[in-house]
Amino acid sequence: MALKVTKISRVNPTRNSSHDSNNSLVYPLTFFDLRWLKFHPTERVIFYKLNTNSSPESFHSMILPKLEHSLSIVLGHYLPLAGRLTWDPKDPKPYIVVSTQDSVSLTVVESDADFSRISGKGLRPETEIRALVPESSVFCESPSLLSLQVTFFPNQGFCIGVSAHHSIMDGKTMVRFIKSWAHICKHGSMDLPNDLTPFLDRSVINVPSSLDAKILELLSYFSKEKDNFKSLKLVPIEEISPDYVRVTLELNRENIEKLRERAKRESARSHLELHLSTFVIANAYMWTCLVKTRGGDVNRPVRFMYVADFRNRFDPPVPDTYFGNCVFPIGCFGYKADVFLGEDGYVTAVEILSDSIRSIGSQEMETICDLYIDGTKSVKPGTQTSSIAGSNRFGLYGSDFGWGKPCNSEIVSINRNEAISMSERTVTYSSIEIQKYHSNIAKHIYEIVLKRVCAKFGYKTCFGIINENYPIFKARYVVNDYSQPYMLSL
Repeated sequence: MALKVTKISRVNPTRNSSHDSNNSLVYPLTFFDLRWLKFHPTERVIFYKLNTNSSPESFHSMILPKLEHSLSIVLGHYLPLAGRLTWDPKDPKPYIVVSTQDSVSLTVVESDADFSRISGKGLRPETEIRALVPESSVFCESPSLLSLQVTFFPNQGFCIGVSAHHSIMDGKTMVRFIKSWAHICKHGSMDLPNDLTPFLDRSVINVPSSLDAKILELLSYFSKEKDNFKSLKLVPIEEISPDYVRVTLELNRENIEKLRERAKRESARSHLELHLSTFVIANAYMWTCLVKTRGGDVNRPVRFMYVADFRNRFDPPVPDTYFGNCVFPIGCFGYKADVFLGEDGYVTAVEILSDSIRSIGSQEMETICDLYIDGTKSVKPGTQTSSIAGSNRFGLYGSDFGWGKPCNSEIVSINRNEAISMSERTVTYSSIEIQKYHSNIAKHIYEIVLKRVCAKFGYKTCFGIINENYPIFKARYVVNDYSQPYMLSL
């Protein structure tokens, strides 16, 4: 896939009267922001097929100017995104500073790739997907918080790549920003509806101040630069091997119902005691498949990580449109692989995740934080860690910039570990990233998994029609040098 950079620009926020001051604006990081301070950027790409205006002339004269103009307007509403992260050695924690000259980088690229292939669900090199998100400036001492890339596929479509520092916003906020940008672009408005207007007051995050110190201590505990802990410069990410591939496999709603009924039937506990949400069912299924796929030492430690949204867990609740992070990682620690390798492995995973989610509602934030810190510090070398990103409730597929809804979206940043990404639509996607030394081996494993999944789920092919009317979710996991791909029987 050949890429040609056609334009690099800096987009300034449109400032309203309340932002016209020459003074810099300062936004403190909250307890929820601090946990993600040392994480690499969250990266996402959203694909749009163009049925009209797909020529280079139409794109550069009509579509791109609208995207740039609306971006300037929406940044006026989401002003912190134009700022930089700063940590003065004299201050106990970092903060966001937005100056009048701050802007967001927008890179415009042209690609000769087949849009239907790269935006589809078939076998695709991971390096091609990674090339659709912009380079970020997290490898400097005062990193910018947002970078954007628009990649145009002549006479086919375009995609928008987003790279955001995780300390500035969680997944819900990122999707709301994308939806806000799309709303302004499509309707040509200066204002946002109430459900898209960001709530910027950070004083609503009411947690004990002692928790900030606990999280910073945890970050310092794992830091390789303890003498320079306040440096915001992140360690560069390793290059992606060309032998990495990405593929999407679909699970439908009926499959989820079968798994839910199986949990009810096989668990020794009453189904009234279990939290049998789609989230629990799907992730118990994927967690079990991951552990069985790895094979190897049955006594190796395993854990599963997810994030809980705390907006509705405070009294009073944090507004749903709150700008920033309001999620915290929750871990299922202290398990061994053999717990999931037997016939009852899936049901065991359901019970573990169900208990974990139910416990959040009865625990104070201090307890949740302490459990996470203790569990994280107790993780042993060689632990198989699986995690989840995204949600099937964000509504990303409603982001219409004026040329139709997205035809697909990928969370690119989960290519760094065994991760599952969830998104909404009608069916569940199970996307497998296969890491092997030779791509032909990867393709062989892909074909094995594809055939097995299709056979189990009754598809003639793995590319079924997607009904947009119901929420579904998307998942990925990595197959490294595992014994064989494993998909749990339904």
